[in-house]
Amino acid sequence: MKLYLVPTPIGNLDDITLRAIKILQGVDTILAEDTRTSGVLLRHLSINKPLHSYHIFNEHQTVQRLVNQMKEGKTLALVSDAGTPGISDPGFLLVRECIKNDIPVECLPGPTAFVPALVNSGLPNDRFTFEGFLPHKKGRQTRLAELAGEERTMVFYESPHRLLKTLQQFTEVFGPERPASVSRELTKLFEENQRGPLSELIAYFAQKTIKGEIVICVQGKEPSRGKAKRVYENDADDNEDDGEDD
Repeated sequence: MKLYLVPTPIGNLDDITLRAIKILQGVDTILAEDTRTSGVLLRHLSINKPLHSYHIFNEHQTVQRLVNQMKEGKTLALVSDAGTPGISDPGFLLVRECIKNDIPVECLPGPTAFVPALVNSGLPNDRFTFEGFLPHKKGRQTRLAELAGEERTMVFYESPHRLLKTLQQFTEVFGPERPASVSRELTKLFEENQRGPLSELIAYFAQKTIKGEIVICVQGKEPSRGKAKRVYENDADDNEDDGEDD
């Protein structure tokens, strides 16, 4: 009786881990966001297990049935089309219900798109906020307005056909000179990481046919001088305290 959350490659199939393969070989059933997409990976790995659909449109209807199966002793693995289940993909509801029913949950480490995009961006990554997909319509402008004062690096997911519109909205909120990066087709043959001010990114991608999944990283707002001074002073106080303990 257990639920495994198994990350799958975001592009290059060689990024699957040995442990992920072992888990997928050993479970009773694999739950997949898209059985066709996951079927390609499983055939590549020579894994033949029952494969059932679990996605955003049926998760509310199926979650209790899956919990009941695990209560009866079944071990299930949840995978998404790419990356880690639950990160901008279905998974949260099933994990929550498993926890409520004292069913063990284990998430394997593995691929997720925003980490390599953030590290590769050249932007500060000691502190960041992951925003995922912004609301498409209702609430989009409100969320952007809330992020106008964000000082941490911001990470977004976006679709190719919405990239230019999103970058333009970012210039209106964060300013055209705000440093940013756009990563697409991560780990694939035509991977691209483009960095620069938002205005330059708009000019660059306006001349291209945009394909692939997109990760956008935007540098946070520079802290005010007064705030930076207060932080520095607090750090100095902490250091003094440490010295007294020695």
